[in-house]
Amino acid sequence: MKFAVLVFPASNCDIDCYKAVEDTIGESVDYVFHTATDLSAYDAILVPGGFSYGDYLRCGAIAQFAPVMAEVRKAAEQGKFILGICNGFQILTEAGLLPGALIRNNSLKFRCHQVGLKVENTNTAFTKDYKQGEVIQIPIAHGEGNYYVDDETLAKLKANNQIVFRYADDNPNGSVDNIAGISNEAGNIVGMMPHPERAIKEILGSADGARMFTSVLNAWRERNGAASIR
Repeated sequence: MKFAVLVFPASNCDIDCYKAVEDTIGESVDYVFHTATDLSAYDAILVPGGFSYGDYLRCGAIAQFAPVMAEVRKAAEQGKFILGICNGFQILTEAGLLPGALIRNNSLKFRCHQVGLKVENTNTAFTKDYKQGEVIQIPIAHGEGNYYVDDETLAKLKANNQIVFRYADDNPNGSVDNIAGISNEAGNIVGMMPHPERAIKEILGSADGARMFTSVLNAWRERNGAASIR
């Protein structure tokens, strides 16, 4: 399996994502810059956190127009696996690949700490190795993580089982319905504000994020008729 980690001007979690792939599943991984015009060689695309293009206008608003995003849209249509983390989630919503928007935290403060996440959907490519209802520990680091959708879109998310994670205890940013992560209807695209790539070893405070990477490897192996890892 081959991973692409996208790199935009002012990305700062690209190295974390790269190392997470190496350390959790040992699969092939490349940095791919925002100017790239071909992602056909990759099975999974990671859109990392950071402050792409300085977060000018809105978080992710400029990044959505980068040349590589045309290829991300193409990969999404082909059913390839795409994970947007923090700023990556913001980029995916701005690009129209996931519904909703991420706005300022209701506290108007940057929040950076561990949070409990309740796993609401284990049918996505990135959550197959979790248990339904399990509470995992993953860190957050954002100032604009307040997920917003209107009532009609929220009803659709619930009806289609697209809510992947909810904040289990304290809602750190005011997100609608405590939402921390969602998927598209097909389940091959996931966006989330917490950082699983920063929770892959106990020495980091939690290893609960590692299963997002084993999950997508298992999803790829199942798709290609190979045995799953344990």
